[in-house]
Amino acid sequence: MRPLHTPIRSVTTFYREIEELPHGDPSPFLASFAGQPRGFWGGRDRWMAWGGALAHIRLEHGSEEDRFDRVRDIARRILGKMEAGDAARTNDDRPRFFGGFSFLRTGGQDAIWKSFPSAEFTLPRVVLTGDGGRVRLAVAHTGTGAAADSELEQLISRLSLRPERPPPAFHDPTWTPVGDPRGRERWEASVGRVLRGVREGVLEKAVLARVLDVDFHRPVDPLSSLRFLRSENQRAHVYLFEPLPGQVFMGAAPEVLAQLWGDRFQATAVAGSIPRGASPEEDAQLSQRLLASEKDGNEHRLTVQEIVEVLSSRLDRLEVEKSPRVLSLARIQHLETAIRGQAVKGEDILSLVRGLHPTPAVCGRPRDAAQALIRAAEPFDRGWYAGPVGWFDSAGDGAFVPALRAAVGGGKRWRLFAGAGIVEGSDPEAEWEETGLKFEPALRALAAGSV
Repeated sequence: MRPLHTPIRSVTTFYREIEELPHGDPSPFLASFAGQPRGFWGGRDRWMAWGGALAHIRLEHGSEEDRFDRVRDIARRILGKMEAGDAARTNDDRPRFFGGFSFLRTGGQDAIWKSFPSAEFTLPRVVLTGDGGRVRLAVAHTGTGAAADSELEQLISRLSLRPERPPPAFHDPTWTPVGDPRGRERWEASVGRVLRGVREGVLEKAVLARVLDVDFHRPVDPLSSLRFLRSENQRAHVYLFEPLPGQVFMGAAPEVLAQLWGDRFQATAVAGSIPRGASPEEDAQLSQRLLASEKDGNEHRLTVQEIVEVLSSRLDRLEVEKSPRVLSLARIQHLETAIRGQAVKGEDILSLVRGLHPTPAVCGRPRDAAQALIRAAEPFDRGWYAGPVGWFDSAGDGAFVPALRAAVGGGKRWRLFAGAGIVEGSDPEAEWEETGLKFEPALRALAAGSV
């Protein structure tokens, strides 16, 4: 574990509203923190970009302790007496940790995950928040108000306020896949293994993933990729984590694993997929086919059922949409069900995430049987792929998504991940094609950032 900072007892956070940041583009801000920990989290209208670090939490793989409780305990120790003032703080004022957890507690052994262990969170020194048309800069400072004002002015000047730039364009592929000659064969064998387990009653569903290793002809600029990812995936939850220079994990998740504000909880169950159409008419036809699909409907119900089972003792006034709707993303459509409720006393965002992860949307059902099959069938390390990534604050509020449509790497070499839920009726070829669609958000973004 990295050395922890001493308890933070004298830090004051200073704020400045920014009216001139064009169209909420955080790229100039993130560029000013090159060489330091930095990251991005959010959707199109509400987002947070951060840079620098007051403290880190890092749990290595293989710890026998509960990761979620351990992260919470360390965060409280780091914050020290800052928590005493939380009652008077607004949601925007509370210190926030940004980071994530690996899919499995013991995962991440592959060298590509060296900067992304079992759990890694950063308490940033500077946060830029966009909320609709409002942009706010916050600097945590141990000095005087005058010193903080000076730093705020310097940061604002480095934002390079300028007219809106269009997102980088996707161009013809400038990359070379690092092929696995047995990849298709392995995939078909793994799908067959799951289907046998379903027929034998061992499990109802397992989510299998595959990887795409890519060498780009030119280094990828992750900030350009981030801009493209946000532009093309406006209904997704976009994330980027760069705890060390040049070691990046990024993606665009379609669902919310857990979000908590005070006692107000919400999540979305997303499972079942079909491609987008080439025209509005074809798109609508495919959408109706997805809603009518027995196979996809069954896969979706399994996810909703387990989420409700987990939350039934953790939430009051649990509300679940009666029937799924279609979530249309840039390249694919999903079945989606919204879930809401009121968290009972004693629950916080980390306890809720601990209970929910991994959902059947990223693992399977029953959970233990699906995890065992995934470990045996996948010839690679998932690391943070499909793990919970997001943020939590000193009051226990926060938001997490499963790290999907993901890529990890830096420079020219990247690894992409995509998965598909295997249930009775799944076809290996169709599921292979579905995972191909799920590679596209990250692959297109990286290609757009390859300069």
